[in-house]
Amino acid sequence: MPDPLDGLPSRADLLLRAGARRSGDHPALVLGGRTVTYAELDEAVDRCAALLRERFGAAGAVVAIGADLHPDVVIAYHGALRSGNLALPVVPLLREQQLQYVLEKSGARAALVGAELYARLRRIRGGLPGLELVAVLGEGPVEDDRQAPRFADLLDAAGPGVPEHRAAPDDPAALHFTSGTTGMPKAVVLSHRNVTVNAVQTARAHSLDRTSVTLVHFPSYHPMHMNSALAAGATQVLVPAPDPAEAIERARAHAASHVYLLPARLAQLAAHPRLSELRLPDARMIASGGSALAPALADTLSGHFGIPVVQGYGLAETSPLTHFDQPGDHSPGSVGTPVEGTEHRVVSLDDGAVLPPGENGEIQLRGPQVMRGYLDGEHGPAVDADGWLATGDVGRIDPDGRLHLTDRIKDVFKCDNWLVSPTEIEAALAEDPAVADSVVLDRPHPVSGAVAHALLVLTDPGSPGEAERIIGRLNARLPYYKQVRGHEVVARLPRTPNGKIPRRELRASFHARLDGGSPIVILINEFILTSAPEEFEKVFEASSVYMRTQPGFIDHTLVRSLTNPNVYTNIARWEDAAAHLQVVQSEGFQEHIRELTSVAKATPQLHTVVSHVERG
Repeated sequence: MPDPLDGLPSRADLLLRAGARRSGDHPALVLGGRTVTYAELDEAVDRCAALLRERFGAAGAVVAIGADLHPDVVIAYHGALRSGNLALPVVPLLREQQLQYVLEKSGARAALVGAELYARLRRIRGGLPGLELVAVLGEGPVEDDRQAPRFADLLDAAGPGVPEHRAAPDDPAALHFTSGTTGMPKAVVLSHRNVTVNAVQTARAHSLDRTSVTLVHFPSYHPMHMNSALAAGATQVLVPAPDPAEAIERARAHAASHVYLLPARLAQLAAHPRLSELRLPDARMIASGGSALAPALADTLSGHFGIPVVQGYGLAETSPLTHFDQPGDHSPGSVGTPVEGTEHRVVSLDDGAVLPPGENGEIQLRGPQVMRGYLDGEHGPAVDADGWLATGDVGRIDPDGRLHLTDRIKDVFKCDNWLVSPTEIEAALAEDPAVADSVVLDRPHPVSGAVAHALLVLTDPGSPGEAERIIGRLNARLPYYKQVRGHEVVARLPRTPNGKIPRRELRASFHARLDGGSPIVILINEFILTSAPEEFEKVFEASSVYMRTQPGFIDHTLVRSLTNPNVYTNIARWEDAAAHLQVVQSEGFQEHIRELTSVAKATPQLHTVVSHVERG
């Protein structure tokens, strides 16, 4: 298979340099009334590289970058690469503990962040002794800190350029953390080759060129959209405001050819009261990414705007894009065919044998965008001996070579040896107007191994017999092994801050409840002090007073290590997982967490589920 990197720059930052030399006066970025040309952007990246080289040399220091959509993000990212150091994109929505985990695990020596993330970073700065440089990206005001160091001021004081750092294509360029949906987030190491080749793969898959205008409407800047547009010499219009209708208006004003939104914002757009008046006369497609997009939602928006709404697939481990559903040759429900230079296959979950088209199994990928490996060697090798990356996702390849995603391996189960995806059943339930929300779990069965059990949130909870009618309509559409054999109606389902259902916790709680009684969830937190013990105990007691007033809380025990007096462990008991999750996602709890992070470092996931026991 031909190498997509043939003839391309050896370093990722040279994609921008090439664009500046081809068309220096061409607009690269547009934010509100501000336009940055390719030449201006390249010159700013030179200054950033000079700043970072002066501070850290060219020895691969990790530079964390996290902010809303803003030109400074591009400058910081490519400045880190050009200086001979590593860029680490950070989601600006991270809370204090998550942020501390990412910065510690990566060994970050610099953090260039937006105003909101800077305010959180200040609270944990004492626990990050390796962090040498912190500055605020963009122009937003910083809460209670008028003297916050500004990235723009540092650039103004920096020199105009830096001696070229001649990185080899396979040298490290960037770090990315996985989403952590099946465990703690892992740091992925990407090479210059990975970043460069995937920028070109994405640009070609999306049919981007110098005439393209891409509109990006995300909560933060993803390197995939940033780098693919730079590789093509396209213009990027940035819309950080959360209203999708405003983004569509900006897209029309700038004659955008490509519009990028998350599924959650596409859902908001489909239900927006102004949808009927919105138009995209110059757009060739709307692209969705980040999570699955419901086919019905795609059909609604495609029908309104008269252009395809398509999606792709990728992972942090693959730089990220591996598949894209081409406009004009797209299939609803599919994430498309592999991008240039990429191979895919599906293997059996039982014995690893390669499966024929149409059969569900684990998705494996091979291509030049696959990572160098994980930063932490304990996570094992990146690929097998033949170069295949195991994704942990379940899916199938149809006869036309398109990939269809099913679920995560840890979520699927077998009924009579048939593979069952809870997500597929939930998607079918979502089509019923009587269902407001649902989650499907596996219920052990003495003959079939496991069967589907649904937790339902009803649109009209007061309607007698509605749940039974819903399940009847659903099962009439499904093969027997996917049919829901048990169900219960609940008032609500807990969700994480990014909108996902915490399936692992709900499943554990559900399985414990099947044995009868009321299950207790036992949770453990470890705290490593960054202040005096009496200060920590004072702050922790205030948090405990709050927790004791919350529904579902039973009791807790705080113990201090005999071998290390700076380590405390808290053991808490809750009625069930749902009660605990509802509380820890509340703003009141987050206020106490902010106080705790000022006096101690805590485990980044807030708790570890140890076991479920029946209450005696």
